[in-house]
Amino acid sequence: MDRGSLADIIKQVKTILEPYLAVLCKQVLEGLLYLHHERHVIHRDIKPSNLLVNHKGEVKITDFGVSAVLASSIGQRDTFVGTYNYSGSSYDYKSDIWSLGLVILECAIGRFPYTPPEGEGWLSFYELLEAIVDQPPPSAPADQFSPEFCSFISSCIQKDPAERMSASELLNHAFIKKFEDKDLDLRILVESLEQPMNVPE
Repeated sequence: MDRGSLADIIKQVKTILEPYLAVLCKQVLEGLLYLHHERHVIHRDIKPSNLLVNHKGEVKITDFGVSAVLASSIGQRDTFVGTYNYSGSSYDYKSDIWSLGLVILECAIGRFPYTPPEGEGWLSFYELLEAIVDQPPPSAPADQFSPEFCSFISSCIQKDPAERMSASELLNHAFIKKFEDKDLDLRILVESLEQPMNVPE
């Protein structure tokens, strides 16, 4: 994947516009739909550095080192793994949806959605977990983004997993459908970017 990860792209462009986020989301959701329904796997570590992009604008989910087959015991699935910044409070398919919501919101606003009290980064997993439990979930600013995007983020970042949409439901969300007939291509976004130093030509 010769354009590196989504994390590499964010470093260069700072924020990504809604039309490109919709195209990106659709590809990631299609990947999650396959994982969840065909392979019965929870990825458990969806984050910008685990979403790879090539010069064709194709997005692939990578790093399955902490994935879990849903048939595993509840005790095993509830064991903490993954990157704590993007992890939800539960481990089922909907935990991947929570993580995706945080990733997409970060791409839109240019920073991690949960802001630490001192503004210098979270000191520990427990400090961030306390914020996730005690604070309202982050949302897209309604004065900066479309109603469809705000609704999409809200559908992903719900504290109660039962209230989060599934990958299949999100693929039919108005935000995804809004740009489906626009003939948009992520190549337009990535073709002008510098190739990351650690990616071979």
